[in-house]
Amino acid sequence: MMYKTIVFELLKERTQLHEQLRLTRRLLPTLEQCALELKASHEEWMQALAKPGSDPQQTSSEALEIALKELEERLLAVSPPEGQEELSLDQAMAFLHNHHTPKNS
Repeated sequence: MMYKTIVFELLKERTQLHEQLRLTRRLLPTLEQCALELKASHEEWMQALAKPGSDPQQTSSEALEIALKELEERLLAVSPPEGQEELSLDQAMAFLHNHHTPKNS
């Protein structure tokens, strides 16, 4: 799975956040952290959705959709639509880090 590629595309969609991360040289560490969190979330959801006799590919796809939705919601929270106040970069990083909560913990 190309978690880093997926996260990079999501960050590129949030131009201002992407640019802030790039300018402060935090793009790569953020990308790697988010990719690890996406992978962990995907794996957790695969376990949660797995049922005897179910198609593993279908389960994986469904789990990835849910994990991506969670990540997109977190990214939206740190880069809100125009007209709404944005978090500072430090606040955004803290928010992203603190709002990844494993389901099996």
